[in-house]
Amino acid sequence: MLSVIIPAYNEEKTIEAIINKVNSLPIEKEIIVVNDCSKDCTGAILSSLSLNNLKVIHHVSKRGKGAAVRSGLENAIGEFVITQDANLEYDPNDYFRLLEGIKNQGVDMVLGARFTEGYHGRLLPKAGNRFSTELINKLFGVKLNDCFTCYKLMRREDILGLGLKSNNFDIEIEILAKVIKKGMRILEMPVSYKPRSYKEGRKIKACDWFWAVMRILYFRFS
Repeated sequence: MLSVIIPAYNEEKTIEAIINKVNSLPIEKEIIVVNDCSKDCTGAILSSLSLNNLKVIHHVSKRGKGAAVRSGLENAIGEFVITQDANLEYDPNDYFRLLEGIKNQGVDMVLGARFTEGYHGRLLPKAGNRFSTELINKLFGVKLNDCFTCYKLMRREDILGLGLKSNNFDIEIEILAKVIKKGMRILEMPVSYKPRSYKEGRKIKACDWFWAVMRILYFRFS
């Protein structure tokens, strides 16, 4: 079974649509949505849904994406785990390709690489992602295309064994850094990606990339 963890903060426009997309997939799964104390109608929408395979966790205070992912992991029971952003930037139909990779290629983690055919999207996020990914490649001695993809598919026992502690977006860096340091095998596979604009609700800004660099250095040398 696949455990799909969906961290959500103020995603009233897309939360029901992404849950329905995941739920429609012909695959054994559970959907774990962690509402990180949203201020809009996200919580109300989640409370109105009735699916046998849906678990909803409500944080009573805003704790960050990393804390939401960790809450999801604490409640997951599937053999495999993947995080799904609550927006519609990623396509859940790519799960099949990623699952095939981890089952048949003898690897420990499959990354859903968004930019195998070149970077696209807005200039600032594109530049930030490109620089940060190259920094990770140089510092950790790897050659990856997309270190900050939310599609990091792993066996549940393996990701729990990482001892994750991050509360914010640096959860993506922590997962990858610990996987590399443990000498675990990584496979990248292309996935589709439709980045949304700031007007549509994009949350990552320039200051976040500076903070990401600091966290990369921390996880490399700590």
